[in-house]
Amino acid sequence: MTKALVWVEHDGSAVKDATLSAVSAAAQLGEVTLLVAGAGVDGVAQAAARIAGVAKVVTADDASLAHALAENVAPLVAGLMADYDAFVAPATTTGKNVAPRVAALLDVMQISDILSVEGPKTFTRPIYAGNAIATVESGDAKLVITVRGTAFAKAAADGGSAAIETVGGAADAGTSSFVGSEIAKSERPELTSAKIIVSGGRALKDAETFAATIVPLADKLGAGVGASRAAVDAGYVPNDYQVGQTGKIVAPEVYIAVGISGAIQHLAGMKDSKTIIAINKDEDAPIFQVADIGLVGDLFTLVPELTGKL
Repeated sequence: MTKALVWVEHDGSAVKDATLSAVSAAAQLGEVTLLVAGAGVDGVAQAAARIAGVAKVVTADDASLAHALAENVAPLVAGLMADYDAFVAPATTTGKNVAPRVAALLDVMQISDILSVEGPKTFTRPIYAGNAIATVESGDAKLVITVRGTAFAKAAADGGSAAIETVGGAADAGTSSFVGSEIAKSERPELTSAKIIVSGGRALKDAETFAATIVPLADKLGAGVGASRAAVDAGYVPNDYQVGQTGKIVAPEVYIAVGISGAIQHLAGMKDSKTIIAINKDEDAPIFQVADIGLVGDLFTLVPELTGKL
């Protein structure tokens, strides 16, 4: 049986949802062990042990792991891989930072952003911005995989009772250091976990118009706020609002695209949404090809009217 080591992404106190999807993917390979790395992460380890389907949790608690610097995490993972057949990480910013370094240290090819597990070493993954799906098979002795969270159901956060073990091997590589962070705080749900998302595009003209048009609708729906790359590049909203191939991959219950034409890059990040509603004055906009509901008209009339009726 394949033994999979899953990187647990956390904020120091709680396990992030992306980890649950990675656990589901790893469970299709075989026995799942979770790696909780950080400083003062006993609470995270306890939460990880409760995840359904997990056989064991290993904890590496060291000051060098406090901020999940990939240069420190990757050697730790590579050292542990003597006992495992696969390393699995969520395809998040941190996961995409750690996994390639692990693959390099193990001298294997990484399989990125998998959508399904077809066999012990066979997977599907998107190519050409999601317009084609490739089936790939690894010939390496060890697997290094990142998992697209929207493609796998989340494992239950409760119901498990895995044993917790402590491992050593953590050390400061001395090649990077944590300087600081500027974390945007919002009462809105995080994009990758929001059930409803309202996104705006370049048609919203400027930051003030974006806020005046999109935010009231999102407030009424209790939704997360997203944006196309064009809107982000134009300075309407911060980078962490971006949905798309180079932004966040989302699959909410409802995705409302306002003034977004539907470039391939954007569609790659949201076309797995359960219901897509598009509002655009151009009836030939590509977004309507993936939309379940389309409203053709002036967004500056339709969106306020929709908001007023909620």
